Amino acid sequence: METLSNNVTCQNLPSFLSSFVDTFVDFSVSGGLFLLPQTPPPSSTTSKNLDSHFQPQLGPLQTVFPAPSRLVAIGDLHGDLSKAKQALRLAGLIDANDRWSGGSTTVVQVGDILDRGGDELKILYLFEKLKREAARKNGTIITMNGNHEIMNVDGDFRFVAREGLDEFENWALWYCVGNDMKRLCEGFELGHIKDPFYGVPSEFRGVKPELLDGIRARNAALRPNGPISERFLSRNQTVVIVGESVFVHGGLLPNHVEYGLDRVNEDVSNWILGVKKKVERELIRGRDSIVWTRKFSNELPKNCDCSTLEHVLNTIPGAKRMIMGHTIQEKGINGVCENRAIRIDVGMSKGCGNGLPEVLEIIDNSAVRILTANPLYQKKKYEDSLHDQQKGGHGKHGSLFPEEQRQKQIEVNA
Repeated sequence: METLSNNVTCQNLPSFLSSFVDTFVDFSVSGGLFLLPQTPPPSSTTSKNLDSHFQPQLGPLQTVFPAPSRLVAIGDLHGDLSKAKQALRLAGLIDANDRWSGGSTTVVQVGDILDRGGDELKILYLFEKLKREAARKNGTIITMNGNHEIMNVDGDFRFVAREGLDEFENWALWYCVGNDMKRLCEGFELGHIKDPFYGVPSEFRGVKPELLDGIRARNAALRPNGPISERFLSRNQTVVIVGESVFVHGGLLPNHVEYGLDRVNEDVSNWILGVKKKVERELIRGRDSIVWTRKFSNELPKNCDCSTLEHVLNTIPGAKRMIMGHTIQEKGINGVCENRAIRIDVGMSKGCGNGLPEVLEIIDNSAVRILTANPLYQKKKYEDSLHDQQKGGHGKHGSLFPEEQRQKQIEVNA
């Protein structure tokens, strides 16, 4: 305590208060999580950026990552914190206290954390916490934008659960309490305090009065340059290449690759930050956009566009497979087009099918296998690999597991 008091002066008191308040707000909103410190960019200073706790890391998003010794892919989570933790534990990524235990593993979560559930913010905070813990163990966690992240930034709340509105209303309460606490410090410049509701309409057409506060809070948090979209979603990739695997929420088409994958990530990030007014429709809106297309995800393998997939992968150096979410696979994770398209959305959220958790694991850039909570083939989760299935003669549209081993888990469509 004596050391702290010696370091606190009238000049730096505002920065100490800001850090304390931000930590207090995080703890209250996240359900009791403490985030490890994040190293600020070399160009930033405390005096110039008192609210640095909420600022995203500067610099361009990384699109291409080297092949790790172990890679884990996690599908759509849709606001279900319990299932998110089950998936992470299934892959040995967190311990009983929800701390990172994955060592140097690289993890890719392919988007759609938002909508359909009531733990959206808690999952965002959990992944942020794990990102910082993993980095200290040479691990990497990559989170991506799905169509539901894009819809929420756009103010499209059609798939929001009532519990999701309540969670964001709670966030707004604590955020505003934090602002009030900062205003108590005479040395704190009011220009550094961001009013989350500035410019947010007081009424929304067609919204019931009892839902208005939640809708306003959600819009304030997730609109371009909103505190939550800026802090979390702006640092999500929309396309990622890890070793031989291309990750995307819906799918990549030839025009997307032509546009430039680095450019895609930059444009979407800048739009979420409020720097760029709009993003090309072909990237994030419409049935053939990156986060919406289902050309490779149809439940019937014969309806998947394998020729387009082949063309796209051939134009990306070193790419051997595309891994995607977005479309629920009722029989679990599977592969089509000679297993060059791997579909990992198993509808695990209780708000979107309540399926059994499954994740995809790739060892040394080649051995692909499913880790599953399905007791029907639990014993086989470390035995079957993608290579084995290809040799087993499942043909052009073969899946990672033969259909007779699959148990129908979900009775809703995406």
